[in-house]
Amino acid sequence: MVFNFLRRKDKTTHALAKTRKGWGGGLAALFQGATLSDDRLWEDLEDALISADVGVDTSLAVVNTVRQRVREEGIDDPDDVIELFKEELAFLLDPEDKSFWDWYDQENLAAKPFVLMIVGVNGAGKTTSIAKMAAHYQRMGKSVLIGAGDTFRAAAIDQLKVWGDRLQADIVAHQPGSDPGAVAFDAYEAATARGADVLLFDTAGRLHTKAPLMDELRKVRRVFESRAPGAPQQTLLVLDATTGHNGVEQARLFQEAVGVDGVFLAKLDGTAKGGVTVAIAQQLRLPVVFIGTGEGTDDLTLFDTDDFVDALFGDNPHRALKRVPLPSRERGPDGAARSLPPQERGGEGA
Repeated sequence: MVFNFLRRKDKTTHALAKTRKGWGGGLAALFQGATLSDDRLWEDLEDALISADVGVDTSLAVVNTVRQRVREEGIDDPDDVIELFKEELAFLLDPEDKSFWDWYDQENLAAKPFVLMIVGVNGAGKTTSIAKMAAHYQRMGKSVLIGAGDTFRAAAIDQLKVWGDRLQADIVAHQPGSDPGAVAFDAYEAATARGADVLLFDTAGRLHTKAPLMDELRKVRRVFESRAPGAPQQTLLVLDATTGHNGVEQARLFQEAVGVDGVFLAKLDGTAKGGVTVAIAQQLRLPVVFIGTGEGTDDLTLFDTDDFVDALFGDNPHRALKRVPLPSRERGPDGAARSLPPQERGGEGA
């Protein structure tokens, strides 16, 4: 059973308001009075994507692919061109294995306790994001235990205790300065003893460029691996969407150091650079799992590709994205989407 009600398009639409105003709606405005044969139009479209932190290479590839399809398919309606942009972005955002998202909203979790190790730099919104995920699983009827593994910041421990009281979720915490590995051990043992369904484990959030931080994260991972096969079941990186493309470099370093399965994109409602979502998915092959859409514990939604791109370009009930399998599509050597030449499409017309 998949809890699809946890994927809320209204939340996504609200969170993308600034990005939509900045370039999603702006993208549509570029077509007003323009002709599809005008080179300047396509250059402006590239600039719009780059300004939203989609990334230079990805922006150029997307625009080039859309322009190629416009020519090949004889498209002359700007609305249809916008639909092509939505299809291309959706293709980039989808993980190769879409069942990945099932890890986060299935009634029957893969393990008990289901361990989520949460990583990210200070200021990314990690503590609040953990609270949101705790509330998410509680709405699914799951019992949650939170491990306060950021022992380098007394404030982080105190904040999680406050959230634990509000959510009536158990907290396992040691004194500031304690060994995070010991906290991980005790948190797992407590979750097992108390029959908790989900263990959300916070980690130190010092600068991702500091080697000691990464060493501590590796140690915490080894502790979980020693307690049960497959633990931690998932490692989520919390990224502050307002940092734009800088978040991609953070993600790259955390991925290299400890392995990251997916991204919680926090503060998406506070930025016009929502294109970083595409950059993360395309450059790092990291799917976005959760979107932070506000400051309350209810202000998150599970990521949904179609809802995201529809919200990005503005709601049009008559032209909501409806995708079908595209056998003529594949990823190029750099992971970007590309269309196959007509002669390679297995019978498609030129």
